[in-house]
Amino acid sequence: APRRPPAAARRERRSADLERLRRTSPMTDAVLDEVRGRHIRCRDHWLIDYASCNYLGFDWDPEIAARIEPAVRAWGTHPSWSRLLGSPRLYPAIEERLAALLGAPDTLLLPTLTLIHTAVIPVLAGEGHVFVEATAHRTVYDGCTVARGQGATLRRFRGDRPGELDALLAAAPAGGTRLVCVDGVNSMTGNIPDLPALAAVCRERDATLYVDDAHGFGVIGERGPHEPSPYGLRGNGLVRHAGESYDGIVFCAGFSKAYSSLLAFLALPTALKNRLKTAAAPYLYSGPSPTASLATALAGLEVNDLRGDGLRADLYRRTVRVLDHLESLGIGTLNTDRLPIIEIPLADPADLDPVAAFLWEEGVYVTLAAYPLVPRDRVGFRVQVTALHSEEDIGRLNDVLTGLSARFPMRPKS
Repeated sequence: APRRPPAAARRERRSADLERLRRTSPMTDAVLDEVRGRHIRCRDHWLIDYASCNYLGFDWDPEIAARIEPAVRAWGTHPSWSRLLGSPRLYPAIEERLAALLGAPDTLLLPTLTLIHTAVIPVLAGEGHVFVEATAHRTVYDGCTVARGQGATLRRFRGDRPGELDALLAAAPAGGTRLVCVDGVNSMTGNIPDLPALAAVCRERDATLYVDDAHGFGVIGERGPHEPSPYGLRGNGLVRHAGESYDGIVFCAGFSKAYSSLLAFLALPTALKNRLKTAAAPYLYSGPSPTASLATALAGLEVNDLRGDGLRADLYRRTVRVLDHLESLGIGTLNTDRLPIIEIPLADPADLDPVAAFLWEEGVYVTLAAYPLVPRDRVGFRVQVTALHSEEDIGRLNDVLTGLSARFPMRPKS
């Protein structure tokens, strides 16, 4: 038999753990038979869902759901054109309302963040230099590799070392474009980067800062004296939460997390928006989001104005209740900023299968953090808290975490 190329063999070894988990654990590749809010049924087994990223509970908000049928009657189930050909009036209505919420110069809606990264990062980079943060989401990195394939130079840096980024930008040849790509709220740790420091370096070095805030938009927002929780007000994302302007920043996020709608956006200058209408493939060629998603996104913006800060206050209290319980048990977590993404590494990565089986039997459904999705020293599981979880749900989770810590060695709190 022909020898496998070394790269293919490495990829096969890296994916072996994940493939084994897919085959052996009920917590992966599951088929769910029924959903009732945050309670889900797989065959005859009910679990509390802590894998959902629907942070505000908009996926079960009756006021938002009621907006779907009228929009579908008016526009059909799905617009049949690419956006360059034509957009239902729902699109500009959302873009205008979203720009006002963000305090951004303009916004552009496209179906998903993955499409945005793949199409927009290469346009912004050109044949210049791209610098991607080392822990940025895989879809951001994939967009950067597309840019590299089209002639850009790609380098990685550590986001907690702004001086490293400054040195890389200083060493880049003058005259070319410079694009720096980072995550906002980190999807694995739930932590917030030092955006002001990174933005200052980029402005000093004439670089554009591209921020993917998929897990921050809808959860954190601008600070104010009357904020009901440290998450801030209005859920308008990391740029406003950090007290920054959009000068030199292209901000993108999705409605698929907090807003529970299949839609994503960029906040950007109008001139760049118009450029992307003919330079970014999803605007030219892709089918748009379904009408139901447009309707729920618009309704979600309205509900956010009316009730969003109360939901975020509930979300904060429930998240802190879990984090405080973990601290009382001496269990370590990567979460330092008290956002509703709680990743819990195991003391022994080999325990992931039995830990997953224990959680499943106890009726707690989580996201497994397996290698190579995370480094081996961070193998464990992730709990995502939402405003739709009841106080009883949180109490049950804490009881199960207590039982888990008595049965398996957990990573101690540092």
